[in-house]
Amino acid sequence: MEFNTVNAVGIWFYSRSTKRYLYLLRQDLKHPDTWGLPGGKVESNESLLDAIKRECLEEIGYYPANKKLYPIEKFTNPKNNFGYNTFVCILDDEFIPILNQEHKGYAWIDQNSWPKPMHPGLWSMVNIDAVKEKLLLVLETVT
Repeated sequence: MEFNTVNAVGIWFYSRSTKRYLYLLRQDLKHPDTWGLPGGKVESNESLLDAIKRECLEEIGYYPANKKLYPIEKFTNPKNNFGYNTFVCILDDEFIPILNQEHKGYAWIDQNSWPKPMHPGLWSMVNIDAVKEKLLLVLETVT
């Protein structure tokens, strides 16, 4: 990757007991009032896993110990200077996030529904057939 490439991560939490995903309601200038995932930019010399842990602790006050992450998609923009890595984490139960100033709400939403309006990047991702298939495979394997 180039020196000026920005890498980012997002994590999609899924609860086995309720069959619901966690979404956060953003309050930022670029995409306010859209639903997205916990995550953000990877800092220099930080691994994707370290970035996910840090972003989760900052944004929702929680990161599950000893849980496996499943890579779902790696988006790279046409200029090849931005990459977004999305992972899924399967939990036994839902939790109550402690939100920081980046978000103003959260919701656990049924696996067959989408919150509206969704962040444009997340909306694009959930409409990719290969992503849908991979997500179903992960859920079938671990639930």
